[in-house]
Amino acid sequence: MRIVIAGGGWSGCAAALQVAKMGAEAVLLERTDMLLGTGLVGGIMRNNGRYTATEELIALGGGEIFQAIDANYLHSEIHFPGHDHAFLYNVATMEPIIYKLLEKRGITLKLTSRLTDVKMKGTRIESIVFKEKGNEEPQPLPADVFVDTTGTAGPAANCNKYGNGCAMCVLRCHSFGGRISLAAKAGVKERVAKKNDQTGAFSGSCKLFKESLDPDLVKTLDEKGVAVVPIPKTHQLSGKLAIKACQQYALPAFENNLVLLDTGHAKLMTPYFPLAVLRLIPGFENARFEDPYAGGMGNSIRYMGMPPREDTLKVEGVDNLFCAGEKAGLLVGHTEAICTGTLAAYNAVKLAMGDTLLVLPKELVIGDAIRHVRRQMQTPQGLGLKYTFSGSVLFDRMKEKQLYTTDKNKVCDRVFKTGLNEIFS
Repeated sequence: MRIVIAGGGWSGCAAALQVAKMGAEAVLLERTDMLLGTGLVGGIMRNNGRYTATEELIALGGGEIFQAIDANYLHSEIHFPGHDHAFLYNVATMEPIIYKLLEKRGITLKLTSRLTDVKMKGTRIESIVFKEKGNEEPQPLPADVFVDTTGTAGPAANCNKYGNGCAMCVLRCHSFGGRISLAAKAGVKERVAKKNDQTGAFSGSCKLFKESLDPDLVKTLDEKGVAVVPIPKTHQLSGKLAIKACQQYALPAFENNLVLLDTGHAKLMTPYFPLAVLRLIPGFENARFEDPYAGGMGNSIRYMGMPPREDTLKVEGVDNLFCAGEKAGLLVGHTEAICTGTLAAYNAVKLAMGDTLLVLPKELVIGDAIRHVRRQMQTPQGLGLKYTFSGSVLFDRMKEKQLYTTDKNKVCDRVFKTGLNEIFS
């Protein structure tokens, strides 16, 4: 059996790993020259309810990718406004670790390979067509089942139309071509997030070159992993938080302060901040943005293409297509992407085998999130919200349902009661 995964972000990498673990041939296409996508500049794990979801996936047997992440933390158990027990990985060294992990598993990695077309037979995908950078000859790639993890951010035209223009982010659309949705190419009508007048949502943070900051500020970041610097009232920018994809950071503390996290760079928890104003704040006189390079004016626009799907993560209307990561809905974060990527890949192999597909039960935080987000996205109000284990409405739901815990034994017991322990292994 061959399973093709389109998109090499966290969800695509988790999907490819799960396919390989189940003994099928995994082929992973990524349009750029690096894996992880926004994970190249993200770095936050296990904060708030993500701790529960992480331990749940480990108990389900999907923990191999988390083991690789756990070995690469710069800071553990840190606290910043609205967030407890966060772990920060090194964004500079994470991608090679994951690349080697997938390579060791025998996964075929096709980097700088861009999806261009889909060949259909009725409601079934027979093959995709892709082009490698430097080779304009279209290459067909047939498979039994496909997984769409192409994301929802960009391309530059959307950032121009719905944002503040291309901010030159890590997605590098101008260099490698903009995002192309596998589901859309297969004829699926996708949903677009919309809240009031904002279509899509701005990526939630920027990266500052750490060495451009005041040495005392850098020392604080190196030692504590977090720094909170008050913004003078004359320099505060009101209204920006509502446009963020990461609504777990839409708190007054992030409007009144510059919240920095150490992920190798200094992660500035705001969608953008005018550079001229930033340099007026003590400690930031020489500040320079690393991602996006034009972080003084804007950021990438996300949640521009999400196919309707089932709770198995099978895309509606196409017989052999699954989705994960942001393609699976308004789910925000690396942990969320890894969880959906693992489930989508598991069910992709099961479909190829002719077996029953798995729906994770609502007694598990992952299962409840997948089910709840699907239902919410069928309403106009739900399309205006963002869902993450680490905060906002989904974390509130976890606490209301008494699913949030940092007790690993409780998580293991919960998974054991469902009869699904180690199912992904």
